[in-house]
Amino acid sequence: MNWKLLQGLLGRLFIAYGLVMIAPIMTAVYYREYTVRGFAPTAAVLVLLGLTMLKKGSRIQERFSPREGLVIVALIWLTTSLFGACAFYLTGYFPSFIDAFFESVSGLTTTGASVLPDLETMPRSIVFWRSISHWLGGMGIIVLFIIFLPNIGMGAVHLFNTEVPGPLAEKVMPKIKDTARTLWLIYSAMTVLCALLLLLAGMPIFEALNHALALVSGGGFSTRTAGVSSFHSLAVELIFVIFMFLNAINFNLYIHAWRHRSLLSFNDPEFKLYGAIIAFAFCFVTLSLVIQQQMEFFTAVRQSLFQVVAMSTTTGYATVDYNQWPAFAQFVLFVLMFAGGCSRSTAGGIKIVRVLVLFKLAWTQIKQAIHPRLVVNILIRDKVVDYNILAKVGGFVFLYFIVFFVASLLLTITGLEIFDAMAAAIASLSNVGIGFGLSGPMANYASIAPFGKLVLTICMLIGRLEVLPFLVFLQPAFWKPIKKW
Repeated sequence: MNWKLLQGLLGRLFIAYGLVMIAPIMTAVYYREYTVRGFAPTAAVLVLLGLTMLKKGSRIQERFSPREGLVIVALIWLTTSLFGACAFYLTGYFPSFIDAFFESVSGLTTTGASVLPDLETMPRSIVFWRSISHWLGGMGIIVLFIIFLPNIGMGAVHLFNTEVPGPLAEKVMPKIKDTARTLWLIYSAMTVLCALLLLLAGMPIFEALNHALALVSGGGFSTRTAGVSSFHSLAVELIFVIFMFLNAINFNLYIHAWRHRSLLSFNDPEFKLYGAIIAFAFCFVTLSLVIQQQMEFFTAVRQSLFQVVAMSTTTGYATVDYNQWPAFAQFVLFVLMFAGGCSRSTAGGIKIVRVLVLFKLAWTQIKQAIHPRLVVNILIRDKVVDYNILAKVGGFVFLYFIVFFVASLLLTITGLEIFDAMAAAIASLSNVGIGFGLSGPMANYASIAPFGKLVLTICMLIGRLEVLPFLVFLQPAFWKPIKKW
């Protein structure tokens, strides 16, 4: 393991992260809030530590292996979360460091789960930093970081693929730095457009900015305890639905559409399945509300559309207490939390492309059971999916459910009911934020025991980086030096 290279990379990131923290410091100064005592010292430590590590570390031009890429990505996410937690805790508005760590990780992983009971009483600098952390984590801290790194060759590819994982290799531009730059340009443009539309819909400028940062990133933080429902605006809800849908689309499709000036790139099997899942779920939930709960049709359509899109994109906003909905409608939402959005998007979950691969694999198995000698290739985007990819998809889904079951089991130790534990576990692992029962839309995570919060925090990190970057650390062989022949 090239620890000097690691120091150099972390040093650069710490400096950048410390400079970004100037935003909540300026907000605190403008609104005359005492939260400066939390953000200012943390930013100073980050910059000083970064400069020290940069001086002692090796040059960034050195190449590094995929294994070192895994370590770098995992450490960057863990350390930035810890420093964010320090800033939160030092403000004095969090009762324990575990609560501050939970909130920090929830922000960076765009989970949107919160331990803050009353956002209206929170300083604006804390609210703003939560939204900024969403925005940084949505497209990825490291994807942004790659733009400003010197040329590191394949090292950038290792970092990019670990930060923005997906089962299928997708190269849309010759250089990974150009891809990262284009992704962030599209991401930033969507954020500006979202903020402007929210302003036109009547939302105050501070709240419009915060919700745009959170919405485009696929996060669920709000400026108000009641969330979107407190605005009582159909226009606001429609803007939310549109941008929640857009943030869960594979961003590579946007790049293709922009480069070729054509919408043909959206003739994509993953995108079509993603749209079909949302459409069918919307119809099922609407019918359930109309038939089983005798809800007025327009109200059912409005509530169903918002909640289905919020859950399927793992953005996790809510306009109603769906805990009061029929069991059938709740179950549909629960299933959507697992699937998530498209690969290479800001959404969490298993990802639609893996669902598509597994469905095609299962269909192939059925056909081969009837015709044992039949040879069938699984095609995705007109390319044959080879055995290694099939094995990775199967292994990922298996590990995903193992983590989900273990986390649910551990949460029951804290006293949670079985379904509450399962809902909180998948809400954290899929980075949805809100679940059912104790983690439902009208509650928060403040009442969960400290051990339970740590379990959920780990789930958020594992879910954001898609399992492997953290689980590989448990393998002793991972830490052994690579033998050179």
